Amino acid sequence: MNQESNSSDQPGGQDPLLLLKTLQLLWTKKEMKKLKEEIRRGFAGLEDPLAGLLDILEDSSDWKGKGHSLGYYITSELQLWIKEHPAVQQSGMKLKKLQARVFRILAQCPTNLHDPLISIYQLHTADRNYLLGHVSHLYHKGDYKEAAILSIKLKLQPDQDVEKMCTPLLLQDKTNLVEAYVGEYPELQCKLLQILDTWCEPSFNIKDISRQYQGLSKYKPDKFNHKMLSKLVFRLLERFNLDPALCPNVINQRHLRTLNYLFYKRFVEKSMTQENWTDHVQNTVGENQWLQGHLIQLLISYSDMSTAARWAQRCNLPKEMLPYGVADELQKLKIQERVEEAEKAENYEEGKKKDYYQLPIPRANIHFLQTWGEMLQCWEKVLQPGQVVGIDMEWRPSFGIVGKPRVSLLQIAVGEEVFLLDLPQLLEQAEREDEKEKLSHYIQRLYSDPAITKLGYGMSGDLNSLAATCSALKDMDKQAQGVVDLLTVDKQLQKSSIDWKKGGRKVDVLAPEPSCEDRAFRQPERGLSLLVQHVLGKPLDKTEQLSNWEKRPLREEQILYAASDAYCLLEVYGKLCKDPASFGLSSNLTESLVGKPSIKPRAKKQLNKQEVPSSSGQQCKGFDKEASYPPDPISPKEFSVVCDNMLQGLGRYLRCLGVDVRILENEDDHRKAAEIARQEGRVILTSGLPYQTLQSQVGEGRCFSVNCSEKAKEQALQVLKHFNVQVTLADIFSRCQVCNCDKYLKISKERMRQLMEGSRHSTAEDDASHLTRSEEKPSQSYDAATLAHNSPQPIYNPNCQCLEELDLTGDSVTLVNGTALQVSAIPPGVLDKTELTYFYCCTRCGKVFWEGSHFGRVVSQFKDVLATVEDDQSFYDLS
Repeated sequence: MNQESNSSDQPGGQDPLLLLKTLQLLWTKKEMKKLKEEIRRGFAGLEDPLAGLLDILEDSSDWKGKGHSLGYYITSELQLWIKEHPAVQQSGMKLKKLQARVFRILAQCPTNLHDPLISIYQLHTADRNYLLGHVSHLYHKGDYKEAAILSIKLKLQPDQDVEKMCTPLLLQDKTNLVEAYVGEYPELQCKLLQILDTWCEPSFNIKDISRQYQGLSKYKPDKFNHKMLSKLVFRLLERFNLDPALCPNVINQRHLRTLNYLFYKRFVEKSMTQENWTDHVQNTVGENQWLQGHLIQLLISYSDMSTAARWAQRCNLPKEMLPYGVADELQKLKIQERVEEAEKAENYEEGKKKDYYQLPIPRANIHFLQTWGEMLQCWEKVLQPGQVVGIDMEWRPSFGIVGKPRVSLLQIAVGEEVFLLDLPQLLEQAEREDEKEKLSHYIQRLYSDPAITKLGYGMSGDLNSLAATCSALKDMDKQAQGVVDLLTVDKQLQKSSIDWKKGGRKVDVLAPEPSCEDRAFRQPERGLSLLVQHVLGKPLDKTEQLSNWEKRPLREEQILYAASDAYCLLEVYGKLCKDPASFGLSSNLTESLVGKPSIKPRAKKQLNKQEVPSSSGQQCKGFDKEASYPPDPISPKEFSVVCDNMLQGLGRYLRCLGVDVRILENEDDHRKAAEIARQEGRVILTSGLPYQTLQSQVGEGRCFSVNCSEKAKEQALQVLKHFNVQVTLADIFSRCQVCNCDKYLKISKERMRQLMEGSRHSTAEDDASHLTRSEEKPSQSYDAATLAHNSPQPIYNPNCQCLEELDLTGDSVTLVNGTALQVSAIPPGVLDKTELTYFYCCTRCGKVFWEGSHFGRVVSQFKDVLATVEDDQSFYDLS
């Protein structure tokens, strides 16, 4: 300390390097208070504190690593000291010389030093060309990441080539840095998206870009592909709220995938009518000639030349765009088309009358209501005490779009009549006349009146959609009284083991008999259609279910379908009440059914029924086809799933709860999930469009759709409820979160110390596996051993072997199965914890886990999961 006072009296001031040695000694001793005082004294004694800091940083190398260092501490303190002593600031040539020196340090230092150095040496005031030159020098040296970060800090992006700066970053999978680079500049955002869209053009060879950077460090060619770029484009469009028209290639590719999906539904699965398919194809293709050309090619492959010619005529495609033969076919089909359509319509109507449930009321008793006057007549008949009313709703299918659908049609059946309420038209009229509350008032009266029996099938989903359509009805599910949800009957029929007679022969409740030969080629009946078949003898014709219910006018087939959906509820209810015992139901049927609405397992909502036997012929516990719905409670150990690659967060979260989880990689095709599910007997968890494809490739109930807009925790709750998985505290962290293994090696602290000493220099420090690392956490950081130590009961007991039982001798850290235990990465200070007794090592990947210090946070998250699963047992209570 005296040395500083003496040196400050010298004509040249104190030597910065002598000051550095004093500061290094205090830093080593962790005497932070003295260190801070000495820094301030030292800089006050320097002739030029700014030059002195550069001398210190150039002579010391500790700041080149990650995290806080002595260099960072000194720099931060000097920044604060300068604010108190502004007179030390430099200008002119002297400042330029200092700026030239600081650039050499910025090229090597960690990012936490950038801001204080830029502030101290006033780099924002430096000549812009001078700054760009230094950044360009870094770029040409191959320091692309450093060049980008410095450009962001100095706000140089408007004067740089965005494609040149961002391309090597994308090749290194540094998409977050790319987003930050253009984040504050809308013009650059548009330019970047246009560049990425150009790369997504089908004829563009993406390897042409990769070849220019073959020597790039940390190059990840597997991440640089059309799929990754397409995902990045959509993420940037959403984040920056930009017009999708900027990216025609990516948008076209998405529409082409939708087109392929529609062809699959129509020609492979055969679950869409010609009318519905045509409507969706027209909406997808629009006026885009590129898509129209692909449509014609697909029609040639899936259908025939005649159909392709008809669509070419409808799209008015120029002759030069038509494939060989299509132009010649156009002229031949004009007369033949009319004949075929007439015959097809006649045959279709005959088949429907033979095979499906038919409305027993005349067409004149079906009323389509679009005005207030018509609607008031409806309510006068419906809102009468003692009425039994069948209610259903229709909306336009979303095909995987997130969000609750808006109701397009509300069907009400009463007596011998059916009223179809055009909700969009009525709401628009009410808004014009400022009487929007009137419509919601009548609907609320209907649902809340206990004297009126309301029939539905899965009414909870319908009421949610109704609330999304009209905000005044958002609490309708809580106010509903006198509700009879026939979905409960469906569950009771499946639960019942009674065989009941139909047509003089025994028929299994869960195995409906087709009424004609053609039935063998249709999709099996489900939901309300299956219930109608069980009770009334014939299923509903569901071919209009995927109609565009927003389009007006409705076709006659849509009107009859909508009326049937509501009226059949009256007939089913009437027959069940007349003779419930013949269906294996209790005699007090009405009393047992009245209650809260259930969730509707219909295709629109993409909910699933139970599971059937796996391809191996074995039944998975809790998913027996003959069992009640939901399945019997199972533990996470008995539940195995495969998560699609858009649900990786959900997969990691479920793994924390002890579920056996396989997770697809980003580059994996969705169809791989079906292969894994069939081979290993797993349930598929997916979302959006892939659900439609995957559910047809596995047994019923083996594919479940999750809302991808929700967080992992909410998604996990949805899965646990649906499959009735009961999580206990002992299940939490019973699996390795990295590799899914459920077997651990238990090592005492003393033995671990020996192993660490023998392998300290063989493993990199950043391979450590303590669960408090951010990359190991599902949404926050936890570790399994925390549960064992902090809980008042022994709730954590993983499947462990003791070290001494294995062939692991001396200083070896390799198990007999070849797994290397990653012990060298454990910080030495962990072994000094007196309360720590054991380490747990994964026997598959070698990751090491030990007791942490944040049990409270673990419980605060997983208590919710445990409590919710426990409380929701009444969710599926059929009584």
